[in-house]
Amino acid sequence: MTRVKICGIKEKAHALGASRAGADLIGLVLAPSPRQVTAAKAQEIVAAVREQNEPVAVVGVFVNMPAPAVNRTARDCNLDWVQLSGTETWAYCQMIDRPLIKVVHVEAGLSPEEIKACLAQGDQALSRKEHRYLLDSRTGDRYGGTGLTFDWGLAGEVAREFPVIIAGGLTPENVGEAVKVAAPWGVDVSSGVEVDGVKSTIRIKAFIEAVRRADASQE
Repeated sequence: MTRVKICGIKEKAHALGASRAGADLIGLVLAPSPRQVTAAKAQEIVAAVREQNEPVAVVGVFVNMPAPAVNRTARDCNLDWVQLSGTETWAYCQMIDRPLIKVVHVEAGLSPEEIKACLAQGDQALSRKEHRYLLDSRTGDRYGGTGLTFDWGLAGEVAREFPVIIAGGLTPENVGEAVKVAAPWGVDVSSGVEVDGVKSTIRIKAFIEAVRRADASQE
């Protein structure tokens, strides 16, 4: 089953709505971004999820923050996973206490072999830590949330060997095709389930339903 991560959550209602719609993970951005939340707000959202016994894992998204600060925030906010979306090295990743999602940016011209070589280094460095990789597009100095897709066929070649989440330009309308082409461990969406910059429960449900239909079609 393809895991679904709804990222850029800013409100308790959207966190609970995503979980009840069947999301496996929700992402709270704790780095500079239009979707950034404070640590206090993250604590509030996580507490609401825990109080309702929602079966969803909470991911904190960080970018190039000192590792001790990441660990402290993850502990204070009771996060399940830490996602590193910047230029953090594998040595840095080893210093993170929580299970880890490391973003690898798929830039123009990168081959599947180059990406797999990078992830093989990650596997070696993180062999004692639960970890996943998130493949995302990158443009300019933005580390994520670009809304741009990349080659799902390339992602599929990588996904055959490594547990990858794909992101970048996914929507309820195209995620089914992405799942069929790439067969990833998971998919990640933020702007694709928003209307005028605000999370839409209707689009979140439609996104998850599209993933489940794609999964069912391949059984």
